[in-house]
Amino acid sequence: MSFSPCPRMCLVLFWLLVPVWVHSSSGAFANDSERPNIVLINVDDLGWRDLACQGSAYYKTPNIDRLASQGMRFTDAYAAASNCAPSRACMLTGQYGPRHGVYTVLNSDRGAAEHRKLIPTKNTKFIANDNLTIADLLKDAGYRSTTIGKWHVSKNPIENGFDQNVAGSQIGHPMAKFGGYHSPFKYVNCVADEAGVYLTDRLTDEAIKFVADKQDKPFFLYLPFYTVHSPLQPKADKKKKWDAVKGQSGQSNASYAAMIESLDENVGRLLTKLDELKLTENTMVVFTSDNGGVWSTSHQTPLRSGKGSYFEGGIRVPLIVRWPGHVEPGSTCDEPVINIDFMPTFAEAAGAKVPEAKVVDGVSLVPIMRDFHAALKERALFWHFPIYLQATGRKKNKEISTHDRWFRTRPGSAIRLGNWKLHEYFEDGRLELYDLATDIGETKNVADAKPEVARRLHQQLKDWRQKTKAPVPTELNDRYQ
Repeated sequence: MSFSPCPRMCLVLFWLLVPVWVHSSSGAFANDSERPNIVLINVDDLGWRDLACQGSAYYKTPNIDRLASQGMRFTDAYAAASNCAPSRACMLTGQYGPRHGVYTVLNSDRGAAEHRKLIPTKNTKFIANDNLTIADLLKDAGYRSTTIGKWHVSKNPIENGFDQNVAGSQIGHPMAKFGGYHSPFKYVNCVADEAGVYLTDRLTDEAIKFVADKQDKPFFLYLPFYTVHSPLQPKADKKKKWDAVKGQSGQSNASYAAMIESLDENVGRLLTKLDELKLTENTMVVFTSDNGGVWSTSHQTPLRSGKGSYFEGGIRVPLIVRWPGHVEPGSTCDEPVINIDFMPTFAEAAGAKVPEAKVVDGVSLVPIMRDFHAALKERALFWHFPIYLQATGRKKNKEISTHDRWFRTRPGSAIRLGNWKLHEYFEDGRLELYDLATDIGETKNVADAKPEVARRLHQQLKDWRQKTKAPVPTELNDRYQ
């Protein structure tokens, strides 16, 4: 963090108590009236710098900016994967990818066979129904839960702990056959036969209806908007307005800006309803994105690359937490955190019991939410992608600062420890080391200049792979040229 850390004795005591907090049945609160409602807003493909409060001079996000002014904004927050399904699988289960095997969407041998040197690890499409999710955890603690929007990690979220599902299935974006963003459309429990209904508005209508229901117990609202994932289909009037707005370098897509405006308006609608219902004071609101932004649509400069890459632009995401009475309004945290931390965080806040048999890779963020002078015990964050993910767009990857024009991701792993970040690539064993404190754009590989740091992080990465039984592809592809 950027603030003064606790004394050493406090840190020692804190880490002795953490396992008790996470696995306690009483948790932080004794009864329903004290336990917070939890709202988790997960935007699809929203980049780290695609909000005004995150540094964009182009997009206008007054409601989300207000949320940040009322809570804590995390500057170094990460998704545990660089594209949709694996990131969500990690977040919902509290586990790194090797635990559940979801590494990508559909098949792992993406891109032209002649450009793939290795046979990639087979992908698991969905999380297992018996893998405890955040919804399962909170249901066992007495919470009512709903998911409203994109699900993407199994066929039916009801089988993964939710009481109610609106518009969620295995699909990953608003497909034309279901109607896209504009009605008439037909999604699961979300049908609009008349014209003029916008999907983002309708999902928020459903969210407002859920929180307005008579609440006899705390609730968990998971609101994974389909927006701002392609196809870029904004409202016509907003698109016309943004067509007249001058763009910035790397951020000038009027359709995307119009969709962000609709997103912001709907976040504002939900927050206003919480105020009207006098639920704000006892509701934790978490706002984030599932992965980095699509580079061809919106650059995340100074971060390198975008969605699908394991450079910072593909995995660093916005994260805002508002929890009145617990989180300091307008505070900023530069502690490296990751979306697998949500499960233990919600567990502590809700007094939920994590079963001893359940492996949770994240840690609770409640201590640093409550005291921004505190610090987590230093830990490494990991990413593992034993797969290929092809480039997109007419010009392929030539201009988006990955290594070649054919792929956003080639098989490898990455680790961040402190300000150091190490990438390992399985095709040739190459190591790349970056000092994020001085080179957030990952432009200068210092592995040769800092061999001891590279060796130490590489060993820690290998030890983690062994611990999690992470598969490393070694079989050569005979079609490779």
